[in-house]
Amino acid sequence: MKRVNVILETDLYDKARVVGFLRKKSLSEIIRDALRDWLNSNVDEKTKLVLVEKDERRLLKILAENDFVPLDDAKKSLL
Repeated sequence: MKRVNVILETDLYDKARVVGFLRKKSLSEIIRDALRDWLNSNVDEKTKLVLVEKDERRLLKILAENDFVPLDDAKKSLL
């Protein structure tokens, strides 16, 4: 795990503390769950590729290309 500092509005912090207390969850746990849910619905194919690519040169090429096509779309266009 990594430690991070997060700045929250007072009302958001207060609500999260109450929910955490009632559900017996820490504020860190609530934030981890929320971030995990957000990432699950917001990571696209290009981001997934960047996350798994180990070769820095290939990674820079992927990021530089504006015409990224997801693998499934590329396969369909070849059929």
